[in-house]
Amino acid sequence: MSRTFGPPPSAAEMEAIARAALDRLPSDFARHARDVALMVEEFADAETLAALGLDDPFELTGLFEGVSLPEQSIEDSGRLPNRVRLFRQPILDEWIADGHDLEHLITHVVVHEIGHHFGLSDEDMHALESADD
Repeated sequence: MSRTFGPPPSAAEMEAIARAALDRLPSDFARHARDVALMVEEFADAETLAALGLDDPFELTGLFEGVSLPEQSIEDSGRLPNRVRLFRQPILDEWIADGHDLEHLITHVVVHEIGHHFGLSDEDMHALESADD
């Protein structure tokens, strides 16, 4: 469902696009990402923004929460599953401002956050993105 213009998707439609992006991951990665919870919210809550030192809720399009795979141990049993939170309004704002394909943008945010699940830092992912350009 490639969209470059038109009415904005609902949270449920955005979640479907994000889940499709996860389904397209190579099988070795998808197998290790299937237990990650995926949520779409309108904005990050004030507590999350404060914890990240952000004042503007439009600055945060997605967030990984949990313990990355390289950091997990047997002692982590019983904890909540890792999760990726997507923030609908900031994603839509970026979509409008940059004119990117919406599916591509959502995929980019999801893959970036799943990268944290695999233990990649923001710097690691920016270097990979730069090498891909």
